[in-house]
Amino acid sequence: MAQTSADTVAVAAPTAGPRTSVVALLGFGFIWAFLILFLVYPLTRIFYDAFTNEAGQFTLVNFQEFFTDRFYLRSLWHSILLGVGTVVTTSVIGIVVAFLLIRYEFPFRNLFSYLTLIPIISPPLVGVLGFVFILGRAGTVNVLLMDYFDLLKPINFMYGLHGVLLVETLHLFPMITLNILDALAKVDPSLEEAAESVGARGWRKTWDITLPLTTPGYISGALLVFIWTFADFVTPLVLGVHDLLASQAYLNIVQFVDRRLFRMGIVISALLVLLAIVFLLAARHYVAIKDYSSLAYSKVERRRLGPVKRWLTVGFLGLLMFASFIPHIGVTLAAFGKGWSLTPFPVQYTLAFFERVSVETPKFILNTFLYSGLAVVVCILVGVPMAWVLARTQAPGKDLLDAMTTLILAIPGTAIGIAYIRAFHFPLPGIGVPLTSMWIILPLVLAVRRLPYTVRGSFSSLLLVHKSLEEAAGSVGATKLRTFWDVTLPLVWKGILVGSLFSFMTSIQEASATLFLTLGGWEMIPVGIFTFYIAGSQSEAAALGFILIVVAALSLLVINRVAGTRMGGMFG
Repeated sequence: MAQTSADTVAVAAPTAGPRTSVVALLGFGFIWAFLILFLVYPLTRIFYDAFTNEAGQFTLVNFQEFFTDRFYLRSLWHSILLGVGTVVTTSVIGIVVAFLLIRYEFPFRNLFSYLTLIPIISPPLVGVLGFVFILGRAGTVNVLLMDYFDLLKPINFMYGLHGVLLVETLHLFPMITLNILDALAKVDPSLEEAAESVGARGWRKTWDITLPLTTPGYISGALLVFIWTFADFVTPLVLGVHDLLASQAYLNIVQFVDRRLFRMGIVISALLVLLAIVFLLAARHYVAIKDYSSLAYSKVERRRLGPVKRWLTVGFLGLLMFASFIPHIGVTLAAFGKGWSLTPFPVQYTLAFFERVSVETPKFILNTFLYSGLAVVVCILVGVPMAWVLARTQAPGKDLLDAMTTLILAIPGTAIGIAYIRAFHFPLPGIGVPLTSMWIILPLVLAVRRLPYTVRGSFSSLLLVHKSLEEAAGSVGATKLRTFWDVTLPLVWKGILVGSLFSFMTSIQEASATLFLTLGGWEMIPVGIFTFYIAGSQSEAAALGFILIVVAALSLLVINRVAGTRMGGMFG
């Protein structure tokens, strides 16, 4: 009987191998087909348009016009200056906050750990509107200053590059904090102890030992901050700043009269992608030429601060959180307030604006949840197998897959949106209508934009599951698919959940790519906010912004419960 069982296993096992191999090959092919069709092809098309003329002939005239136009050159310089300035300000704040949270014990530390993540959930459009409500020319602060200090003119807190820098800094510094937290958690304490043993203490130890070891995480965060700022066109437009590359790309594309301007919009988009790739390669090269290895990872015991330093720390973090929450305060007051004109605060409060956006025009909310939900489904179907390939196989093209995942994070949404317009504005075979005329293009572009979060969340969890557990299942006859379902998935579901929630949370905020592709009836909440604001209905825009903040905050609460502050790898 035992011999019969053994023969059965011996016969059955070989039949599982080819079937599994076919499934694996189909999955691998599906991943590449998705990336080629919805990432590589659109980007290739935008470069083709940038380097050809109307007759389809290769030319450099388009770029010659760009680099000989003083206004475009000024826009390029201002964009780089703004990006570098934002990296500097977010680095100072983000690194200090990360060190305080991970190395020291003080009152309300856990609360600050959670609150520090909140600013990043506020979409740029919502954030800039909130700042305008509080710090604008007719905002709360200026009204109070004019009422109590008899100022004849309002102070310009917001309008100009300095206002864009303020908004971007308070919105993006958590991205630096998360990456530094992740990197600091991996610094071997013995290295710092060795430095102290030879007299290096305090700032000298931090500068020579600790900060260099956090370089890979810091570079990842700084690169994303730079590119995020570089590609944001909504914030500058609201604050009246037009001489930036992203703003010019948007303004040139949305006009339908001058074909030369439209072509320059495509050229600027190609430059945005090219610069993002150059910055990404430079950052990876800088990290690659240095050694950041550590002997072991150990938990660092937090130090207790003295009474004065303790409350100085609480005061600093409290003021930072207050400044970061200014847009949330402004949006909340505008969403619930009525009669807020030349007064510090609304004179009445009402739910009428929520009724209008949720009952009279529910499409913004319904579309947001539908498209973002479908995008997350696509992210899981593509991202989890991709993470498996990266973590568990030596498949050909594995390194290229990893590079493309990082590249997606670096490519500006503005360029992706314009690339989709150019790539899919032709009738599909068998259907006769272009993909740009079908609402499904919005979940697809959202899925491409947010795929890296699902991949990285799943990948980081797979690295924590030892291969021997899967090998044990295979040794008793389980196929790879059965092993993944019964053994691996129960162990990595938290990483998949965190990555998927982060993909969802950032999808509902997306404006830069979807704004170019949205047709009537397809509008999501960010587009609705932009539409209401342009039409002068600021309270309705604020109501939609408040809904967006609440949904994102709930998503972040779940993520924080599951992953804690270990989310730096999501951006790395």
